[in-house]
Amino acid sequence: MTSTKKQTQVRLEQDVLEAGKAAARARRLDFNKYVERLIIEDTTGARAAGMAAAQRLIDEHGAFLDDLERQLDAPYDQQPGAAA
Repeated sequence: MTSTKKQTQVRLEQDVLEAGKAAARARRLDFNKYVERLIIEDTTGARAAGMAAAQRLIDEHGAFLDDLERQLDAPYDQQPGAAA
């Protein structure tokens, strides 16, 4: 089975384009693949499902995660120049 890709053109503000390219690089994707994934995630509901799952995790375990973060940061709080 072959996939026929179509080419299209979009116009973006320069700062939006740069942010998108940086996000693609951070994910080790080329810009086209990054945009394609965003569209797929948005149109299939995958993005919404992921965000809902993340929110459930925060709602159920947020206090634990906050406490864990404080414990992990504690050694750095004791260093000279650390903000109080």
